[in-house]
Amino acid sequence: MSTQQNAAPRTPQTRQTVQAIAGRPSATVLIVGGGINGVGTFRDLALQGVDVVLVERGDYCQGASGASSHMIHGGIRYLENGEFRLVKESVVERNRLMKIAPHYVKPLKTTIPIFSTFSGILSAPIRFLTHKQGKPQERGAFLIKLGLSLYDSFSRDGGTVPRHQFRGRDKALQELPRLNPGIKYAASYFDASVHNPERLTLDVLNDGLKAGGEKARAANYLSVVGPAESSDGVVRLRDELTGEEFDFSADVVVNVTGAWVDQSNTALGAPTRFMGGTKGSHIVLDHPELLAATGGREIFFEHTDGRIVLIYPMGDRVLVGTTDINADMNEDAVCTPEEIDYFFDLISHVFPDISVTSDQIVYTFSGVRPLPRHDDTAPGFVSRDYRIEKREQDFGTAKATVLSLVGGKWTTFRALSEHLSDEVLGLIGASRTVSTAKLSIGGGVGFPSDDAGVQQWIKARVNPAAGLDAARVDVLLTRYGTRADEVIAYLADGEDRLLHSTHELSVRELHWMADHEQIGHLVDVLIRRTSLAFRGLVTGELLRETAEALSEQLGWDKDRIVEECNHAATVLENLHLVQLDSLVA
Repeated sequence: MSTQQNAAPRTPQTRQTVQAIAGRPSATVLIVGGGINGVGTFRDLALQGVDVVLVERGDYCQGASGASSHMIHGGIRYLENGEFRLVKESVVERNRLMKIAPHYVKPLKTTIPIFSTFSGILSAPIRFLTHKQGKPQERGAFLIKLGLSLYDSFSRDGGTVPRHQFRGRDKALQELPRLNPGIKYAASYFDASVHNPERLTLDVLNDGLKAGGEKARAANYLSVVGPAESSDGVVRLRDELTGEEFDFSADVVVNVTGAWVDQSNTALGAPTRFMGGTKGSHIVLDHPELLAATGGREIFFEHTDGRIVLIYPMGDRVLVGTTDINADMNEDAVCTPEEIDYFFDLISHVFPDISVTSDQIVYTFSGVRPLPRHDDTAPGFVSRDYRIEKREQDFGTAKATVLSLVGGKWTTFRALSEHLSDEVLGLIGASRTVSTAKLSIGGGVGFPSDDAGVQQWIKARVNPAAGLDAARVDVLLTRYGTRADEVIAYLADGEDRLLHSTHELSVRELHWMADHEQIGHLVDVLIRRTSLAFRGLVTGELLRETAEALSEQLGWDKDRIVEECNHAATVLENLHLVQLDSLVA
């Protein structure tokens, strides 16, 4: 089930954004794709003063960027692939993101349960050399110790997390008593989490829009449908919410559409065969017993089939993932019953006395990793590194350079964006003037450095007259970082009320989102502007209340409100296996 829908009115802010693009249908650089890598490149180029436009056919962070394992990690398992450059870059970027985006990226203690001492010593070199999975065989303590020691070495410069620790069985079970008693060791180390990747993407986008002024324009629900129809244009763009089309020209087109790179190049009139994405699915559980068993840390381990999987506490929910299956790009990525059975099996492997049922699943999600074409290479051994493919293409009388990004992962988006931007700058004869290496992102600017600082920040903004108690301010700080100050000022500037169906949203906050965050559909709020869907907190009443509040800014009539509620319910049911109660009439 596609998340696209019939034409709908836009918010005034979004309409102005599209009109800004259609009114001046040209730019030096056109970025196609609004995932984290496209948005990161947009921000980087805007900071350099480049005339840049970004278009996204759906919502920002709707594809693979919004279907990640919510980790910012160095990728310890990539060491076995020999991807030392990628691991080092990933560790450096992990440490960097904890500094420049502290509102969303936090240290994450991770424990690996280990069931043998020397297993895998003979098979690992073969896997390293051939990149074939072979017969599944767990890595033992020796290999894991070697890998973690190397992993630590990459963190020596600018490291912000402690070094790894090893525990024997007895001490490990003292720390995590529900672990499988058959373990021999447990290794613990630190990576990082990103609990709200969608909002981090929006922050990066907003930074680019602010930095570039009139030279930086971006719109979601604006797609490339083919080459331009006019002789001097490059691409044909379509507004997916109104159906309007227009031609657009650029000197450089950057295709950052992830697993859809080949389809996008086909639309541009030059088919490619760069991609071979794999599907990764996750489930989210409301399971207090399993949550307590994790001890507040991620359990990261190798399942019996050799697949690296995780059990990951997130607030009062538990995230379990992920699979690695060759994807059919003609079908929506959806978590299947077989994958759910796989997740239940891996939970029982680590926590054998904890039962899990389908009733405890509150949300599922799947995405297609933007991996390169890999033919016979086992999915787990396909490189997670990235490369840039360049070609010169004729578009009627116009010519443009087309750059296609193959690969890329969440953790390295800043470095990747810098690399891609430098490639663009070289093509247009410009030089870098601003580095993003130490530049704080969005609500990370001035974010409190510890829990005491957080509480002080919250206390200073409590305003009972505006309906802002400590709990409400806490929600806003968690959602926006220090950009919450903008929202708080807006909330205090008019009459407001919380929704009946949730204490986490108010009418005026929804108005602020509609005015500032390019809301195209109701479902955008539930999945990507808040974590309500992820945590299983969406009800029919919430759909109706949220749609009615948005309609005041979006101009939706009664029929449109019903359509948006039904659309959101269908997306949640078909793509995320969320069963809602009856919609409130």
